[in-house]
Amino acid sequence: MMKLYIVTDSTADIPKELAAELDIHIVPLKVHIGDMTYLDGVTLSTGEFYEKLAQADKLPRTSQPSPADFVDVYESLAAREEDGEVISIHLSSALSGTYQTANLAKDMVREKINVHAIDSRTASYALGAIVVAVARAARAGNGLQYCLDLTQRLIANHKAFFVMDTLMYLQKGGRIGKASAVLGSLLNVKPILTFDEAGEVAAVEKVRGKKKAVGRIVDLINEYAAGEPVVASVVHATSHEEAEALKVRVAETLNITEDIVVTELGPVIGTYGGPGLLAVMLYKV
Repeated sequence: MMKLYIVTDSTADIPKELAAELDIHIVPLKVHIGDMTYLDGVTLSTGEFYEKLAQADKLPRTSQPSPADFVDVYESLAAREEDGEVISIHLSSALSGTYQTANLAKDMVREKINVHAIDSRTASYALGAIVVAVARAARAGNGLQYCLDLTQRLIANHKAFFVMDTLMYLQKGGRIGKASAVLGSLLNVKPILTFDEAGEVAAVEKVRGKKKAVGRIVDLINEYAAGEPVVASVVHATSHEEAEALKVRVAETLNITEDIVVTELGPVIGTYGGPGLLAVMLYKV
């Protein structure tokens, strides 16, 4: 059976050990802080990023990988002894040009290897969990079409709900999308946000106070799951204790099929989410 190679980008927030275990190849986006440019997760760790964010005079900027960055990864896979094809799953095209760049690179390596580029229409570990599931399916010996179908099914069956301490980062970074409707709201009103079907940030509802917002997120994920088996994760930005407490609540209320992953929001998405973000991301099995 032909080898399947799984590629994603650094916004998937997949823990490095897990990516290495599953042979997931990660193309980093770039973060620009002052005069310095860093590779997300390569030359800038998550901890270093939040330290620099707290000290920065201006909001960091981000940029997608170049076509050459993707070509390098795809060609390195084409050069391996075992012939194969690539499934390349990426950050929502509504938030970044990363998916479009992967498509350009796909055409550039067409003579060497077949690449299937996919727009996840989501971000962070909502994307990461999908990539991990597909990588596990490929390792289990499932074929190309099975893994492509699985990818689309998980994209269709996933959900993410998140709350931020402030919408300032999202607004200044130009990624606020349809959530702009909740700007200018009353003090301490926390919008609960999600990704809509197009992969754009959208507001679900407004709740007074972060504690109530987190409780409402637990309600929303239960309404979405409706008792069906799910894989869930908790994502946070500099809020480890809150994330661990939220993990316990999620585990108690959902029909979980595997351990809940708790991961920190990486530098690129963290540029727009900011410190204090909490999220629950899940997909129906």
